[in-house]
Amino acid sequence: MSTRQETIDLILDHYDNPRNYGPMQDADVVATGRNPGCGDLVTVYLKVGPGEQTTAVSFEGKGCTISQAAASITTDLVVGKTLGELLEIDHQVVADDLGNDVVGSRLRCATLALNTLRSAVARYQAGDPPQTAAEAPVENF
Repeated sequence: MSTRQETIDLILDHYDNPRNYGPMQDADVVATGRNPGCGDLVTVYLKVGPGEQTTAVSFEGKGCTISQAAASITTDLVVGKTLGELLEIDHQVVADDLGNDVVGSRLRCATLALNTLRSAVARYQAGDPPQTAAEAPVENF
């Protein structure tokens, strides 16, 4: 079990050195989510291969340390999973990774990327996915 300081260090590392950060030019689906309470914004890009398996993921965004670190952590959970498996990722998994005591009252910030990812999957499965950030409507979570 991680100490509070180790958890804070993990969050700061993901914020300062985000994994999978940047736009994806050949994405199969793009979704943008916003936390209207604080203005955090996350755009998720997915590349989907045979069997609806995620072959690549990236994100870009702006906002608080929690929302951006959570986006980095969430993208680490994604590659290689099927779209169905992505929909099964529970909000608690992200909160556990970020540290429940650190996240506390910031659950909406911590789960913004996961909610946006779920929106991307739904759009892809609906058959008319936006493929650029400009095409993707901004959803409030």
